[in-house]
Amino acid sequence: MPTTDTKPNTRRTRKAYVSPAGSTHRAASRRRAERSAIYREELQRVAPYEGIARLVIARRQALGLTQQQLAERVGTTHSVISRIESGQSPTSVTTLRRLADAFGTHLVVGFGDRPEELNESELVAIS
Repeated sequence: MPTTDTKPNTRRTRKAYVSPAGSTHRAASRRRAERSAIYREELQRVAPYEGIARLVIARRQALGLTQQQLAERVGTTHSVISRIESGQSPTSVTTLRRLADAFGTHLVVGFGDRPEELNESELVAIS
């Protein structure tokens, strides 16, 4: 069974955290996705929400805010911020606009068949 001395939140090392069960979350998720079409579908469904969650977490941490402090800036509750950061639920455009305002930045949207190929001319700031 793999072992490591690294704790999950330790930033001094780049070793992957290995759970007591003996595998990383990513490896376990990959194995489960290989076995289950339903799990793969769920991963695809939540992928956009996880992307938004990563952005919100990164911005919040860069500003040195807690979830509660961000909630106060946005005019919502801690549980709403926690739900957004979980990456499991959709977030309304209204809430995204309020988040952008709280971060002192803009919400930018666009349409495209392949998001990785979007260019600046296909995007518009809406807040």
